[in-house]
Amino acid sequence: MAAVTPVPLRAGDDATVIERSLREPEAFAGIFDRYYDAIHGYAARRLGPSLADDVAAETFLVAFDRRDGYDLGRADARPWLYGIASNLIARHRRAEVRQYRALARTGVDTPAESHADRVAGRLDARAARGPMAAALDDMADGDRDVLLLVAWAQLTPQEAGDALGIPAGTARSRLHRARRRPRAALGETFEETA
Repeated sequence: MAAVTPVPLRAGDDATVIERSLREPEAFAGIFDRYYDAIHGYAARRLGPSLADDVAAETFLVAFDRRDGYDLGRADARPWLYGIASNLIARHRRAEVRQYRALARTGVDTPAESHADRVAGRLDARAARGPMAAALDDMADGDRDVLLLVAWAQLTPQEAGDALGIPAGTARSRLHRARRRPRAALGETFEETA
């Protein structure tokens, strides 16, 4: 069996790699290598580190199994992968809601795993954790999914809509509605501490 030459990934090459993986399944490793850390990080923020490994691994198993249905007209596979991850996270919704409720009660976050997470979690964020977690807990599932895909996965509202299988206008409406709760929660928190 001939060795497969790895395909270096450039922005917009995802469709090419996925198409190649239909003939050479091992080429899909390029997609895995490129996006695993981002998908794992998103799952960890949503569900905590204990479930992130499973969700991230399952995301790529599902993506590999469904790669023949991937729209090759879409050069960027991120929205597709985040959509799969969001669907898997929905199965774990109860765990996510319990985490938000616990954070709302205690105001204590799970230990940060990376330097960027440790830096981002300091100062005013400590005061806002409880109210933010409560706002996320009270939010409708669809609104929360769009908000977190935009905020944590850094997708555009259009990409979040693609990931969730909803029209871009619906994603924008959900995002607008979802942003109101955290703003209200933060406003109350900082008014109380001021």
